[in-house]
Amino acid sequence: MSTENELFSAVDALLEQVAQDDLPDPAECKRLREAAGLSQAQIAKALDARREAVGNWEAGRTEPRPPKRAAYARLLEGLAQRFPAPAADAPAAVPAPVVPEAFTGPAPELAPALAAVPASRPAANSSIKPVPASSRRPGAKKAVAKKATTPTAVDPRFENGPLAVIDADADGKISAYCVGGLVLDVPAKSIPALVDWTLAEARLGQARLHRNGRDADPILILTPAALERYGLPAALSDQERQAGRLPEGHKVVKQIAKAGLQLTQRGFGPWARVYRDPEGSRRRCVQLCVLPWNALDVREWDKKDDPVLPTMHPADLARYLGLYAARVTTPRGTTATTGLELMTALRPPTRAEKNPATGEFERAFNDDALTQLHPVVECEVPDEHPVLKGKYARHHLRTPAEMLMEEPYDWCRPLTDEECANPYLVVVDINMSFAAAANGLVVGLNGPTHLTGNPRFDASLPGSWLVDLSHVDLSRVDIGGQAVDGDRLPSPFTPKGDRPTGPAWYATPTVQYAIELGFDVAPIEAYVRTQTGRYLDPWYKRLRDAYVETMADLGVTTSLGGQEFLDAMARRKQVDPTMALLETAIKATAKGAIGKLRQRNRGQVPYYEPYPALARETWRPDIRAAVLANQRVGIHRKLMKTAAAAGLYPVAIGTDAIVYPSPGPSPLDILPLTDEGKPVPGTFRLGVSPGMVKHQGTQTVLWAEAQFEERGGVFNLANLIKNDPTAGEGE
Repeated sequence: MSTENELFSAVDALLEQVAQDDLPDPAECKRLREAAGLSQAQIAKALDARREAVGNWEAGRTEPRPPKRAAYARLLEGLAQRFPAPAADAPAAVPAPVVPEAFTGPAPELAPALAAVPASRPAANSSIKPVPASSRRPGAKKAVAKKATTPTAVDPRFENGPLAVIDADADGKISAYCVGGLVLDVPAKSIPALVDWTLAEARLGQARLHRNGRDADPILILTPAALERYGLPAALSDQERQAGRLPEGHKVVKQIAKAGLQLTQRGFGPWARVYRDPEGSRRRCVQLCVLPWNALDVREWDKKDDPVLPTMHPADLARYLGLYAARVTTPRGTTATTGLELMTALRPPTRAEKNPATGEFERAFNDDALTQLHPVVECEVPDEHPVLKGKYARHHLRTPAEMLMEEPYDWCRPLTDEECANPYLVVVDINMSFAAAANGLVVGLNGPTHLTGNPRFDASLPGSWLVDLSHVDLSRVDIGGQAVDGDRLPSPFTPKGDRPTGPAWYATPTVQYAIELGFDVAPIEAYVRTQTGRYLDPWYKRLRDAYVETMADLGVTTSLGGQEFLDAMARRKQVDPTMALLETAIKATAKGAIGKLRQRNRGQVPYYEPYPALARETWRPDIRAAVLANQRVGIHRKLMKTAAAAGLYPVAIGTDAIVYPSPGPSPLDILPLTDEGKPVPGTFRLGVSPGMVKHQGTQTVLWAEAQFEERGGVFNLANLIKNDPTAGEGE
C-alpha cells in the first residue's frame, strides 16, 4: 500500500491540471466509468482506494478527499473527452417547493436570466415605456442569445426583476428602470406610497436560492433626482452621517410612521428597510438604496479614483446591479455584508418541518449550516473581544502563543546578486485567492472542544492547535527528488515569512502542511470542532461561476492561454465598462465576506464591550483563520513546486501577489513549462479561473534597488508593482 508521502508526490502533480477540483454529478461519474468499460475495483486500485468508496462516490453519499479527489477528477475529465454525454433537450426548470417563510433563514433569489426579460411585459396597473438596453459587444450578444434557448423559470411574482432604479425627469415624472431595458411609470408621490406600490404592483424581488431559504426583498435605488422629488436631502449632514440615519423628526420619517409603515432599528439611512407586518408567512418589506448617500461604497462598487455611478444612466445602473443580483445575490449593503448574506442564503440555518402530530410546520435546524452562537476561544478572538477583559494589560500585544495569527503573506526580502542580473521584476496575482482557498475546505459547524494533555493531531478536525513548529527547517528540502533552497522562501507558518521561534497557535491546514513536508508535530493543546462540513462550497461555486461568466463577457474565457490570455486581460476594461465594475464587485464580495467572519469592533462600543457583530451565528473567526491558513500554505506549496521545477524564487509576496525576478517583462518569461509547452504541474498557471494567476505588473530591478535605498527596506515590493494602480490588495 502506498504511503501518504508517495500519494502526495504522485497526485500533487495532477492538482493544477484539474479545473478547480470540480467533479461531475454522481450519475455522470457512473456513466463515464461504464462507458469506458471500467469496474469500480479498477478505479479503486488506480487511486489506492477501496471499491466501496468508489461506489459511495457514484451514489452521491460521499465525495473523494484530497489528494485522491484531484486524481479522480483528472480521470473523469479524460473519460468525458473520449465518451461525451449524448445530446438531450434541456428539461424545464422545476420550481422550488413552497416552504412557509416564517420558519426559514434569510436568502435571496433563484437567479433568473435577466437578458431574457421581455421589454414589452407590463406590470399590473402600470404604464410602460421601453428603453433600449445598453450596448454590448457582438460576441456577448451571441452568448446571451445562446443561453436564451434554455428554458428558464421566471417566478411571476418577480417577473420585473430583483430591483429598480427610481429616477425623475425635469417635469417631475418618476420612472422605475428595471432589468432588461424595462421602464415602469411610478404613480407614487411619497416614500410610503412608493413602498406600497412596490409591494402591490411592481412585481420586484427574487426567489430564494435554497429551498429552505427566503425570497429576497425588492430593492429600490434612489437617484439624486428621486431624492429631490420625494423630499429627501441630497446629502446627509455631518451629524446624520455619523448617526447613519435621518433624525426621527424628519418629515419623511414622520410620513412613514403615519402611513403605518415601520423602519428597522437602523432607521432611514443609506440602506433603509421599510416594511409592514407580514401577512401570514409572506414578508412585506422593501429595501431602499440611497445612491447619493454613499450606499454603494466607491471602493467596492465603483472606480475609487474615477467614480462613474453618480453620473451613470439609470438603465445602465439597473443592468449593473441586476446582473450582480442574478449572478451573486441581491445587494444588501457593502459587498462584505452581501457576501456574508450569500453564505447564509446558500446554507440556511433552519427549515420548516411538519409535525406529524399537529400537522403544523415547526422550526428545525439544518445540520450543514451555522445555526447558533457557540462559546468563543480566547486565542481565536481579536484583542477587543469581551472575553479578554481583565486578561491582559490595555496595550499588551499578544504573542503567537496567546493568539491565532493566521493571516495572508506580507513578506519581502532583498535581491541576491544573481537575481539583480535580471532586468525585470514580474508580479503574478492569484485570481480570487480567498474564495479559491475556501473551495473544498472542511470547517467546524459546532462549538469548540478543548483537548489537553498533548493530544494527537487529527487533520479531520478543524480548529486551533498549540504546537511548536520551530524545528521545521526548510533550508534544504527535497521536492520530487529536486533540492530546493528553503532559505530563499518565506516560512509557510507565519504571515511575515519568519521561522517560528516556539509554540504558537495554528489552524488545522497549517499543521497539516508541516506533516505534508515530512516533519513531526506534537500539539500541546487544541480547540477543535467535531461537527464538520464543507460549509463554504456552494458559496465558492456561486462566486466562481459569477466571476467566470463576467470575465467571459469581457472577452476573457477559460479557453484562453498564454499570450492570448494576457492580451485579453489587458484590454478587458475597455470592452464593457459596466462589466468591469461587476468584476470588481464580485472580487470584493469574496474577499470581504471572509473578513466579515471575524468582524472587529468599528468603534460602535467601548473596548471589551459586546458589539453587534458578535450576535451573528456567522461570526466565526475560526473559519476565517482556516481559509487564510489554507490560502497561505497553498501559495507556499506552489512556491516550492516552482522552485523545484525552474530554480525560481520569489522576492516578495503581498497577500496573493508574488514577485519574481525575470529576464523579460511578461509572466511567460518566468512561469515554467513542460517539454510539451504546458504548465508544470503544481506551479502557478495563467488563467481566468479562481486559483490561477494573471499579470499584476512589471518593474525594473533598478527601480526596485532605488526603492530599497529610498525606503530603507520597510515596504513590500508586491504592493507597489501594479500595471493597474486602481487594483486593490488581495482578492
